[in-house]
Amino acid sequence: MKVYTKTGDTGSTYLVGGARVSKSHPRVNAYGDVDELISYLGVLRCELDGTVPVREIQVALMEIAAHLANESADSKLKPFDASKIITLEEEIDVMTEAIPQQKSFILPAHPLISSECHVARTICRRAERSAVAIEPKTEEDLKSIRYLNRLSDYLFTLARYLCFRAGTDEDYWRP
Repeated sequence: MKVYTKTGDTGSTYLVGGARVSKSHPRVNAYGDVDELISYLGVLRCELDGTVPVREIQVALMEIAAHLANESADSKLKPFDASKIITLEEEIDVMTEAIPQQKSFILPAHPLISSECHVARTICRRAERSAVAIEPKTEEDLKSIRYLNRLSDYLFTLARYLCFRAGTDEDYWRP
């Protein structure tokens, strides 16, 4: 099977369900940004020791991308499990208990893995903004937005936690 279909050569693509839309459509932007995040999390996955559930997050994001690519509220897609949002919150709470209180805005720096978490966080924030731009929103879109919002908090906290675990002082920005 060939990777290229040539059907997108004119700047359009299909959504889940068969609707043909411009590649600049809000849904295409949103699931494209989620795809970028999934890929960047692959970089983190290569560097983390397996104690961080990056693969599970990537799987959740694949589900979200599928929902964002779907305009229909009555889809055949399995509903996104909102308990995954609670799981992120619980993990944020555990890491927050272990790290010092944040004193100011943080300038990403050493260690490299911490800065990579900050890059993933900013990609996640962009994906969230893209999902927010979708109108009208389905219930699955709203769950996706909540997950992306919490995931960016998780990635921020993970960056701080990895910095702490490495014994590196955070670089605080002080105006």
